[in-house]
Amino acid sequence: MDLNFTPEEATFRDEVRAFLKAELPGELSDKVLSGHTLSKEDMERWHAILNGRGWLASTWPTEFGGTGWSPVEKHIFEEECCLAGAPRIVPFGLHMLGPVLIRFGSKAQKAHYLPRILDGSDWWCQGYSEPGAGSDLASLRTSAVRDGDHYVINGQKTWTTLGQHANRIFCLVRTSKEGKPQEGISFLLVDLDTPGIEMRPIRLLEGGYEVNEVFFTDVRVPVENLVGEENLGWTIAKFLLTHERTNIAGVGFSVQAFEQLKALATQQRRNGKRLIDNPLFAARLSEVEIDLEAMKITNLRMLADAQKNGRPGPESSMLKIKGTTIRQALNDLARRALGPAAAPFPSEALEGNLAIAPAGHTRNAARYFNNRKLSIFGGSNEIQRNILSKTMLEL
Repeated sequence: MDLNFTPEEATFRDEVRAFLKAELPGELSDKVLSGHTLSKEDMERWHAILNGRGWLASTWPTEFGGTGWSPVEKHIFEEECCLAGAPRIVPFGLHMLGPVLIRFGSKAQKAHYLPRILDGSDWWCQGYSEPGAGSDLASLRTSAVRDGDHYVINGQKTWTTLGQHANRIFCLVRTSKEGKPQEGISFLLVDLDTPGIEMRPIRLLEGGYEVNEVFFTDVRVPVENLVGEENLGWTIAKFLLTHERTNIAGVGFSVQAFEQLKALATQQRRNGKRLIDNPLFAARLSEVEIDLEAMKITNLRMLADAQKNGRPGPESSMLKIKGTTIRQALNDLARRALGPAAAPFPSEALEGNLAIAPAGHTRNAARYFNNRKLSIFGGSNEIQRNILSKTMLEL
C-alpha cells in the first residue's frame, strides 16, 4: 500500500485547510479544543456551513446530495476538521439514517427525508437500546402493534443521545413474537411530537446531560413510516450498526487528541525536565502513536472496501474496538500528564474561574469520565470481539 498522498489529494487537503481557515468560526473551534459542551445552535451552525459548501454528506452518493469523495478524501477531511477544532457532525441523520434510507427506504421516504436531513429541518436521534437490551438488541421489548393504517407503540428506549434536541427518532420495535427474536423486529420512523411520547434526561458521571430515556404510551405511527419490510428490521439494524461503529472509532478525534497531548507533554515538567523526555511517559505515548497509525491504515482499507461493496464489513467491529480504546488511552495519558491539575472538577458555576490546569485542559477530567462510555455504546467491545470471532475466525 502506498501511504503517500497523490498530488490531487495533497491539493484537496490544501483546499480543506483553506476552507476551515476561512469558514470555521473561532468561537466554535475554541469550544471544541477546550472540551466545552456545544449548544444545539453551535452544532446547527456548523451543519449549515458545511451544507452550504456541499461538504456535509460525505458518505452519501452524489445523486442524493453526497460529496462523491474517495475514501482517502473522506479521511483527509475528517482529520483536518478535527485538527482545526471543527464541531463533530451529529451522526444520527447523516451517517446512520441517511445510508439506511438510501439502501432500504422507499422512493417517497428518500424524497421526503433526505433533503430535510441535509438542510437541518429534521434532527434525528436513535431509538435502539432499552433497559435490559443494550448490546443484546435482539431482546428488545418495545412493541408496535398494527392497527389499520398505524402502528401503536408501547415501551421504553434509553441512552438516547441528544434526544433533547431532536424532533424525530428512528426506532427498532418488536412487531412479532414468533420465531427467533431477530425475526420479529421492524424499523420505524417516529415524529417526537406525536402524543404519548415522553423524554426524560439522564445525568452522566461527569455531570453532563447528553442522553435520555424515552417512553412510548399508545403512540400511533403511520404504516408508511416503516422502512423496509415488517419483521425484517434486523437486517437494517446490522447495516446501520456497521456505519455507527465506524464513526465511533473517531480516527480524526484521536489524531487531534494526540497532537494536543504531545503539546501538553512538552509544556509539563517533572523534576525540572519536560514530561515528553521522561522515558516511561514517552514509551506510553509512542505505543499509542503506533496504534493510531495502524488504525489510520485500517480505516482507509475499510473505507475503500465499503466504497467497493456498498457497506462496511465486519472489520468495522475491529475498528470500533481499537478506536475507542485508543481514545480512552489518550484521555488517560492527558490526565497523567496534568498530575494534580487534573483533579479539579469544577461545577458549571465555577467553570472558567478555576484556572489550575493549562489553558485548553481545564475539562480533561470531565472528558476522561465521559469517554468511559466509548467502549460500551454502539455494542460493547466484548460484543465486537464475539462478532469478529464468529464472522472472521468462524469460531
